[in-house]
Amino acid sequence: MSRVGKQPVVVPSGVEVSVTADAITVKGAKGTLSSPLFEGLSAVHEGNEIKITCVDTSNKKLNGNFGLARALLANNVAGVSKGFEKTLELRGVGYRAKVQGQKLDLSLGFSHPVVYEVPVGVEAVVNNSQIVIRGMDKQKVGQVAAEIRAYRPPEPYKGKGVRYLGEHIAMKEGKKA
Repeated sequence: MSRVGKQPVVVPSGVEVSVTADAITVKGAKGTLSSPLFEGLSAVHEGNEIKITCVDTSNKKLNGNFGLARALLANNVAGVSKGFEKTLELRGVGYRAKVQGQKLDLSLGFSHPVVYEVPVGVEAVVNNSQIVIRGMDKQKVGQVAAEIRAYRPPEPYKGKGVRYLGEHIAMKEGKKA
């Protein structure tokens, strides 16, 4: 049985939860999110907790979905109440970023500017050499951060590129004459 799936999800005040046969919808201050309820799982909303139960604990696939459903639900509850945030850092001479509406204009040392279309539900804010990506959907925030980082990942010799804030890059020594 999944250890993650057995834990109840605590619902903070100001968050509404509605449970149907195939999905759990969470509504809060930042918006509405829905997570699937896989076949063989059921959810019960009691007070300020939601408990997910599994019909057959011997089925490995169902057991994996048990933990996944609980984790997705917990992320949705946290997203509609607090939201999620990832910070990217630009390192390199001339590396810049600016936001123009829903577009992020990046200068990353290429001969052309890189224009990234920020999806709906995600917000990008630029502070000096940092890009802060915010949203209520954890998967979308992480995906946007990974796509921006993929344009110029940090290289191991000088450390130039786009990296997550606090990310450690193993530096290499380089050639010796």
